[in-house]
Amino acid sequence: MKNKTSTNLFNKKGYLLNYKNWNKKIAINIAIKESIVMTKEHWEIIFFIRTFYLKFKITPSIRLLITTINYKKKKKINSQHLFILFPKGAAKQASKIAGIPKPTNCL
Repeated sequence: MKNKTSTNLFNKKGYLLNYKNWNKKIAINIAIKESIVMTKEHWEIIFFIRTFYLKFKITPSIRLLITTINYKKKKKINSQHLFILFPKGAAKQASKIAGIPKPTNCL
């Protein structure tokens, strides 16, 4: 039996093939490959994205992510802040760590 960090769980771009296989250990391993040290703030975004995906079955766009987080969490984040947290592209990189599909509007 293979463990959950096996490479056959991912597509060639490093996205988890099935979001149901995700766990924090997998997220940490993806983050390490992405050169991200996970902080409380990173986890907050990751869990928000996962919750959104599980509810609506779509990956949130950056605009939707910022608007919803600012409204629900009563925070003031912007795209620049997200790019500091996820420098290779907030939606793309955060979605990869969250174990959900790459947003369709990401190149």
